[in-house]
Amino acid sequence: MKGPKAIPVRVERVEDITADIRRFTLVPAEGGQLPAYSAGSHVVVTMRGDARTWRNAYSLTKPAGVRDAYQIMVRRVPASRGGSAFMHTQVQEGSRLEISMPSNFFPLARRAGKHVIVAGGIGITPFLSMLPELAASGAHVEVHLCCRPEDAEALGALISDRIVGGVAIYTDVQDSETRFGALLSAQPPGTHLYTCGPAGLMDGLAQLARSLGWPDSHFHQESFGGASHGEPFVAVLAKSGCEVAVGGDQSLLEALEAAGIDAPYMCRGGACGTCALEVLEGEPEHRDFFQSAAERATNCSVLPCVSRARSERLVLNI
Repeated sequence: MKGPKAIPVRVERVEDITADIRRFTLVPAEGGQLPAYSAGSHVVVTMRGDARTWRNAYSLTKPAGVRDAYQIMVRRVPASRGGSAFMHTQVQEGSRLEISMPSNFFPLARRAGKHVIVAGGIGITPFLSMLPELAASGAHVEVHLCCRPEDAEALGALISDRIVGGVAIYTDVQDSETRFGALLSAQPPGTHLYTCGPAGLMDGLAQLARSLGWPDSHFHQESFGGASHGEPFVAVLAKSGCEVAVGGDQSLLEALEAAGIDAPYMCRGGACGTCALEVLEGEPEHRDFFQSAAERATNCSVLPCVSRARSERLVLNI
């Protein structure tokens, strides 16, 4: 089983949002309309370089229901594994790309009494399609943005254009409890919390929310696997005996794909569980958002899109 069906698109427009964030407008390469999607959806963009292919997931930032064009935003990461650098240096107006069908593993909780959104930098992107829908429904929404001082005006404007009311913006560094402890403690029953951003922000908010008694059903996170790099290791495919070297700058899923292995995927961010593989030997380094703490502790499966190995070898049942 491979990934979702590919859709050919043409880059109609490229815009600089900040010094290192660009917005790409994508239209159907052969005309017509693009598939419909729901608020919070993303697509996987395939980027074919001379020696390597990258597949990265990016949130769709136009309001749900718009089908003439998609928009994504890409931040160039200083220690990029290649995907964001490719989008910033190789992709221009007129370029052709392949994207997946839209998927959504970060939907709105439509029965929530209130929605509290905490975004870190480029982590605002999944919320840009959500906010117009929340505003149109008259939902009670509170938005908090953590970002660098030089990005505050531009990113704040993207949010302000989509909501009724303001957005709280923080440009200094504080731990999650100091910054958001009082906020989360004061929320009324029925409030849902959404987070997207750097791993440190999301992990801190997750720990804080659970310590305050927030049920898992009221806490939602989005991640696109940007921290899937680490120490090199070897993946052993038990059914064939094949050994695949996983470099420090690639994910286990990318290494399997480069070796011609037909590995499944959907979100490529550790959220959906589609790519899960059974572990026969070795110790995974879990970085996903799909498995529970108890499931992770068994080390029975690994999500190769984001997770790696603590051991030098990881034997997989494929």
